[in-house]
Amino acid sequence: MLTLIVETLSQYLFVLFASPLFIGIYEKLKANIESRRGPSIFQPYYDLFKLFKKETVVTGDPSKIFLYAPYFAFGIYSLIALIIPVFMSEPIIFTASGDFFTGAILFSLAAFVKIIGTMDSKSNFSSMGASRLMSFNFFSEAALITVFFAVALITGTDNPYITNHYLIDHPLSNLSLVHIFAVFAFFMVFLYESGKIPTQSEGNQEMGMIDSGIDYEYSGKLLGINKWSSYMKTYLLGSVLLNVFLIPWGIINTFPYFFLNIITMILKWLLLIIIVLVIDTSLAKLRLFKVIDYLAVAFIFSILFLILTEVIS
Repeated sequence: MLTLIVETLSQYLFVLFASPLFIGIYEKLKANIESRRGPSIFQPYYDLFKLFKKETVVTGDPSKIFLYAPYFAFGIYSLIALIIPVFMSEPIIFTASGDFFTGAILFSLAAFVKIIGTMDSKSNFSSMGASRLMSFNFFSEAALITVFFAVALITGTDNPYITNHYLIDHPLSNLSLVHIFAVFAFFMVFLYESGKIPTQSEGNQEMGMIDSGIDYEYSGKLLGINKWSSYMKTYLLGSVLLNVFLIPWGIINTFPYFFLNIITMILKWLLLIIIVLVIDTSLAKLRLFKVIDYLAVAFIFSILFLILTEVIS
């Protein structure tokens, strides 16, 4: 039991404290590719530290929804970190409380909580970002759920740990057309959810931003919590892509050797960061309305995955 507690704490703490690091590595490498010096890879930690020291200032008269939405979203991502295999490939304490569908629903719930908190700010600019997010999430969440549903048909269960073990025990399944469609669909959803598709731009004055519009009216600690939860969301989705779909191998579960998973996850994430950088820096920015087309393609891939699953079985 003690070992299980240590494994659970290790996974959660790694998600909590390592997620900003991978964002920092991405930004640093992107700046180097663009011939800029760029920020330190630890810049996200510096930003969070500064935000938590600042006073929270709110405009108008927002309700408690606006003030507590960031904490609820952070708590939801924390719960997801205790369910899916993002550091360990064996079930931990809270694994039995959820599965693939639970994770997909919790991701949607976190987005919903952020959206209603943003709408409660009564800011036209923030509301515009929230309305964009609701429009685009129609396809992204549908693609995510469809992929998980098709995976459940292949393995006979929607438990992500069993899926991981199935792909390790059946290596040829990673080369099947069914699995390739799943990887493409999930990867496209990951690019959208992490804000790395060549469509949107970050920054407070960019009219093309999507997810950043939700943070526009937040400041101080609330903005810090929102940013931290966004880092966690990116890590959680990227790690599911790596550990369940793309590279299921390399995770150790024997105490105390499972601490080597820190090195394994860093190496896996470096590979994923390089792939995302190639896409982000080699393609020109698209117009905002093209996001629907992009997500529609991801949804089609997930539907093809579902059809192929039924045909092959």
